[in-house]
Amino acid sequence: MNYKVITIISIFLIFIFSFLYHNIYVYFPNTFTSLLFPVNESIFEHMKLIYLSYLSSAVIEYFLLKKNKLNINNFKMSILFSIVFNIVFFLIVYTLIYINTSHSLFITLLSYFISICLSKSLSYLILTSNKDYSFINKYFYIIIFIIFLILIYFTYNPPKNLIFIDKENKKIGLSNYY
Repeated sequence: MNYKVITIISIFLIFIFSFLYHNIYVYFPNTFTSLLFPVNESIFEHMKLIYLSYLSSAVIEYFLLKKNKLNINNFKMSILFSIVFNIVFFLIVYTLIYINTSHSLFITLLSYFISICLSKSLSYLILTSNKDYSFINKYFYIIIFIIFLILIYFTYNPPKNLIFIDKENKKIGLSNYY
């Protein structure tokens, strides 16, 4: 297996993990699942879904790269970049769709799949690059943890803003009705 094949596998893994993780909190509502999985249908909670799906896929991707003896010097940077890029890109695209149209599952899934493909393509370029990202690689776990803390904070303390409101259930955050 080469980098391209592993990247393609990763794209589909992210998409599959997103489906698997989407309703875990609905079926198992507790503190632990509220930390990791979306607690409502707000735009923001879908960012948590992206984060966890990318990290889950990254674990498998890492082992595939190691098994195939491929260079992983830029692996952490490629994962961090793809997570942040996808969160920002999908946040913008999904918000524009959310504001301007009624909810369309097909359009949402298509835009999400495109955002995964785009972020993983850019991630592939970083992974296969000869650039030295050792500074970012050194602080990878701290940055990933900070992102996680931000996601948790806004799950429990959401501001009254469009991206935090679940219009479908008229909720904001875990149980605050707006």
